[in-house]
Amino acid sequence: MRAKLQTHISGNGDERRTLVVVFLRGGADGLNMVAPVQDDGYHKARPRIALKQNAALKLDDFFTLHPLLKELKPGYDSGQLAIVHAAGSEDSTRSHFEAQDLMEHGGIVAGGWLGRFLRYKTPAASGALSAIALGQQLPESLRGAPSITVLRSLADFSFGRDARKFQLGLEKLYADEGDTLCAAGRDTLGALRRIEEIRKSAYTPAHGAEYGDGEYSRGLKQIAQLIKARVGLEAATLDLDGWDSHFQQSLLMDPRMTQLARGLAAFTRDLGVMLETITVVVMTEFGRRFFENSALGTDHGRGSVMFVAGGGVKGGRVHGRWPGLSDDVLEGPGDLPVTTNYRDVLAPVLERHGAGAALARIFPNHELKPLALHG
Repeated sequence: MRAKLQTHISGNGDERRTLVVVFLRGGADGLNMVAPVQDDGYHKARPRIALKQNAALKLDDFFTLHPLLKELKPGYDSGQLAIVHAAGSEDSTRSHFEAQDLMEHGGIVAGGWLGRFLRYKTPAASGALSAIALGQQLPESLRGAPSITVLRSLADFSFGRDARKFQLGLEKLYADEGDTLCAAGRDTLGALRRIEEIRKSAYTPAHGAEYGDGEYSRGLKQIAQLIKARVGLEAATLDLDGWDSHFQQSLLMDPRMTQLARGLAAFTRDLGVMLETITVVVMTEFGRRFFENSALGTDHGRGSVMFVAGGGVKGGRVHGRWPGLSDDVLEGPGDLPVTTNYRDVLAPVLERHGAGAALARIFPNHELKPLALHG
């Protein structure tokens, strides 16, 4: 009976793959998170804020991980976490709004890249809980998805208190009709019942995972709950805001890096072997200027880093072509160039999650050169 209910509410109760997209809004400084400490230009351009080699976590013979991201290091060492450096989009405006809009749409095209993926994949996503955005508003990346639920917490997905009689009336209304609208109504009501079941039982993360406080960590925890409840969740998005580090960069970035690493580490630990069918992508609209400014911060730049974690990932390495930091390769006023387009990072991830031959429709007007992220 339970399996039948899950199939009913999700449209695909056997779907086990889930894509989680974390967006670092504000332009996260990839040169601070994953530092090229063996590049002499890096230390000359950032005499006061550069990451010191003896204080960082060695990734390879060239890059180091910021010590506040230390909880990501076990995943990197075990091969479950890959890093892509000098990644970003073709946008050169260095405007948060324009860069985010272009990246979330997947180019100059209607709808969002994640919405198109859910629509064009085989089979297409369906059901009230197939795509969830944790937050207060619908992200542009999910526009055009067959079904989307936006909520801040699982408690928001309800008719409110004392609504049982109203819900029973709706169930009776939709019970015997066969059109598409009634099917969608039954699906949503089934999802409501399933969420009520989940809320009634206290959730204890597995394997000693500790998520911490804040909407970002709570969001990851709730995504883990839904994945384990087998409600057919295929895509989830959430944001970690506040990366615009013009002033006193360490004061702004340090707590966010701690949040980012702690939340991701807890999520992967909590899911355990289930991580094999899950992918987490962390992205940002652009990186920061190569040179530090007079306020011990960095201004808007171009290339940054992306993190990809989960099953089948070729982890334990920094992917992408490193362009160097000499004057002849820096872009514009002094920015790390983008050598790997973000769509070429997303393409192999989406292929693993069922995109198949639809990649050209998901990312139109872009000549895909998918990064070899899986193997």
